[in-house]
Amino acid sequence: QVRLAESGGGSVQAGGSLRLSCTVSGLPVSSRCMGWFRQAPGKEREGVASCDGLSVRTYYADSLKDRFTIFRGGAENTLYLQMNNLRPEDTAMYYCAARLTRICGGWADFAYWGQGTQVTVSS
Repeated sequence: QVRLAESGGGSVQAGGSLRLSCTVSGLPVSSRCMGWFRQAPGKEREGVASCDGLSVRTYYADSLKDRFTIFRGGAENTLYLQMNNLRPEDTAMYYCAARLTRICGGWADFAYWGQGTQVTVSS
């Protein structure tokens, strides 16, 4: 079965950094579109970052591209999200997700999801 498991969330002060990890089984991270999403209470889920399979192309929400970086771990079949200069508005549950396609083509049609990891940024 395809399983995605996030880790690395926690509580940090504004301006701090976190690195989220997503370990994946049953699906090759390298050849599939992978992404990170987040959802804050009372808000819709939003795309954070994604990357095409077998490619260096990445995508970011406009407000996050200068602070967040998505990258793959390679042999360990792991996806990462480096988050720098965190702000209170970054507080949310962060989810790792995967598409069946190589190219992301937007934020839709992610077929597999992890359980999420909570990120809380205090002022």
